Amino acid sequence: MREIVFDTETTGLDNNLDRVIEIGCVELDNRFPTGRFLHHYINAQGRSVHPEAQAVHGISDADLADKPAFGAVLQEFLEFIDGAKLVAHNANFDIGFINAEFDRLGVPPVEPSLVVDTLAIARRKHPMGPNSLDALCRRYGIDNSRRTKHGALLDAELLAEVYIELIGGKQAALGLEISGGGDNAGESALAASVTLSARPTPLPPRISEEERAAHEALVEKLGEKSLWHNLRA
Repeated sequence: MREIVFDTETTGLDNNLDRVIEIGCVELDNRFPTGRFLHHYINAQGRSVHPEAQAVHGISDADLADKPAFGAVLQEFLEFIDGAKLVAHNANFDIGFINAEFDRLGVPPVEPSLVVDTLAIARRKHPMGPNSLDALCRRYGIDNSRRTKHGALLDAELLAEVYIELIGGKQAALGLEISGGGDNAGESALAASVTLSARPTPLPPRISEEERAAHEALVEKLGEKSLWHNLRA
């Protein structure tokens, strides 16, 4: 099963007016990182970066002046995500912006059935929160010290680790045997097949003969109705 964990940075919060200015994607195959990734900074085509957005991701208009437009990286992006599910944190935001860019270029929107929202998964698993990406990194012991500002590729890499923890992927990978197969193998039940054989040499007794004899004498004193007498029988 192929999945693409991705993140975007934008000029602002309104996907009707604002634009995608950075996109980062990492590939998972059966919940394991493959090492393949896609990363682009993107020219906003006349839309200025809102100061509040720049404070979050640190990307300025000057940084984007010589970068390609979304249309120039569209084909590469479509080929990278082809046939995969798309995993994002607060996916409605990122998919909303991607679909808005697609619409401007006459590309059909992403099918909702292909989208996995890790924020929704985290809220179900940890209803008391918090469930921000930073909070989930702390919860699962994932090093996010490089994340001084938001960045699409770094956030996608961190989210991939968080996602694997959220769905129990690391534990599943350690199973001795996974029942089922095909695309659903990562979600199937685990069955560890273990055969135990008898010891070639029995372990030595843990009590001495004197202690055994003292115990027998005590049981005799307790009488035939005692629990110890019945267990001995």
